[in-house]
Amino acid sequence: MILNTGLIMAITLAIIHGYIAKLPIFSLVPRFRWLSFAGGVSLSYVFLEVFPQLSKTQEALEHSKIPILNYLEHNVYLFSLIGLIIFYGLDLVASKSKKKNGSAAFWLHMSTFSILNVITGYLLQDLGNHNLVEGILFFIPIGLHFFIIDEHLREHHQLLFDKSGRWYLIGAIIFGSAIGQLGQLNEAAIAIIWSFLAGSIILNVLKHELPDQQNNCFVSFVIGNLLFITLLIAAH
Repeated sequence: MILNTGLIMAITLAIIHGYIAKLPIFSLVPRFRWLSFAGGVSLSYVFLEVFPQLSKTQEALEHSKIPILNYLEHNVYLFSLIGLIIFYGLDLVASKSKKKNGSAAFWLHMSTFSILNVITGYLLQDLGNHNLVEGILFFIPIGLHFFIIDEHLREHHQLLFDKSGRWYLIGAIIFGSAIGQLGQLNEAAIAIIWSFLAGSIILNVLKHELPDQQNNCFVSFVIGNLLFITLLIAAH
């Protein structure tokens, strides 16, 4: 069951990277409305799923047998902060590199998001321990998250991303899922990995998925929030 669920999710998310851009989404819904909607869903996911999950993860770390963790209070939030700082720094370096060398910036962006995809693919193994509704509640915001990240990368590196970049991201998530199928780390290690990923998700939501004043639709943003909140209430 873990194998099937994890691989199905990985393949579906890989398809988003590979082919979602081919769909005439923006001809049906204006780009600024769609991005605002996706940002609303993602922000709700951060506050209503990521933060509570971090609290549960903290409990797992408190019962771990790793000595250094016993000296750090709220260590799960520390790992999330480290993840946020690292990927924020990488994004800044990539943005500055783009002014000097577009190719170097492209590869730095690809490396950063490939690492995130490997982590995401690995963590998909855990979905086998959850029901279908929980899997859907994970897939919707993460799928939209991937779509927004693709749009961000395509905006900065359109030709390179369409030619090769998206395939690196596809390979990364499939590779991460394959690693997850081969073996599982202990609960504390998975908690640390999830915390690190959560920090990067929070960063990307705040930096890339909340449209600026010139490219936003507050109504679509609110609808995205309300939709995810409604799904969570219905699921419980």
